Amino acid sequence: MTVYKCPHCGARVEYSSSSGKMKCPYCDSEFTLDEAKAAAHTDQSDSSIPVWAEEATNIENSDSAPVLTEEPHAQNSGSSWTESETSDYGIYNCTSCGAELICDSTTAATRCPYCDNVIVLQSQLSGELKPDMILPFKVSREQAVSALSEHLKGKKLLPKVFTAENHIEEVKGVYVPFWLYDTTAEARASYKMTNVRTWSDRNYTYTETSHFTAEREGSLAFEAVPVDGLQDMANDLMESIETFDVREAVPFRPEYLSGFYANRYDVDSDTAISRAAERITRTAAEALDNTVSGYATISRTSGSARLAGTRVSYALFPVWLLSTSWRGKNYLFAMNGQSGRFVGNLPVDTGKYWMLRSLFSVLIGGVIYAGIRFLGFI
Repeated sequence: MTVYKCPHCGARVEYSSSSGKMKCPYCDSEFTLDEAKAAAHTDQSDSSIPVWAEEATNIENSDSAPVLTEEPHAQNSGSSWTESETSDYGIYNCTSCGAELICDSTTAATRCPYCDNVIVLQSQLSGELKPDMILPFKVSREQAVSALSEHLKGKKLLPKVFTAENHIEEVKGVYVPFWLYDTTAEARASYKMTNVRTWSDRNYTYTETSHFTAEREGSLAFEAVPVDGLQDMANDLMESIETFDVREAVPFRPEYLSGFYANRYDVDSDTAISRAAERITRTAAEALDNTVSGYATISRTSGSARLAGTRVSYALFPVWLLSTSWRGKNYLFAMNGQSGRFVGNLPVDTGKYWMLRSLFSVLIGGVIYAGIRFLGFI
């Protein structure tokens, strides 16, 4: 475990999204990342060794990885961890207060729940697990909380009491692992189109329908198509807070994790590429669709896309996760820690919903009735 401490007062230091430096929240001292690294304390004693037996072969060759134990860590009660437990969790001892921390197999940065000590588990992000790049946080915790209040404004169907009664249970700044795919999509599609012409004479009205077919083919280049690498993280939630500007990414350094939570991936790039391919194929098909125009009707009858020259990168992206509770239900919100884009589901006042629906039905009915009378049908 690596703990970043202030060389002046000995307190923990965290990465500041506003200054881009490491900052001590107690004496307000600021340090560069290199200065924080020089003052960091790394504990590789037996009391803080992770116990993921299944992952020993993955990181045993890393220079910065601690040696893994072969025997399960003993619990305080004297009973032993089972093999399935040691493959999913690791046991550490906080270097500040000595408390025992149990982390799941994807945890890379966390806090001690007893003394709030900031801890970075570097073995989770070293060797083959080391990210290629990281997007540091630019949005602060205070801005994330304020964004929730703004998100609630102007929602007509939101229960009035929700704003006053909902309670923020947790605000977490999390570095989420993402796979980024650079590729070229070679796409093709077939279409059927129609044009309709109508005319009349003294006796008849004529309609002529002309039928056409079209073929489209092309190549489209894609850069840094993101797919999150966490099984428990909803893909649609992460896609809702896009985009992340990868041009601002910097080479990975563990100092950026101090003060935040972080996870390593548990969905590998070979598995996640299916999600990327789905998004790329859909975008390529829409691009080909836009080349067919000028017809009364257009329908795509077939289409396909093949990815070529795919390259993958591993990155950590900043996300604020806010959890609130109201009347026994939890509501999760997410915020892009770089751009500030905020999303989340809200409860609906069913009384307002049905009242507005009934009012809308009455208005539509009135418009239809007036139109019928105007045309002289009644």
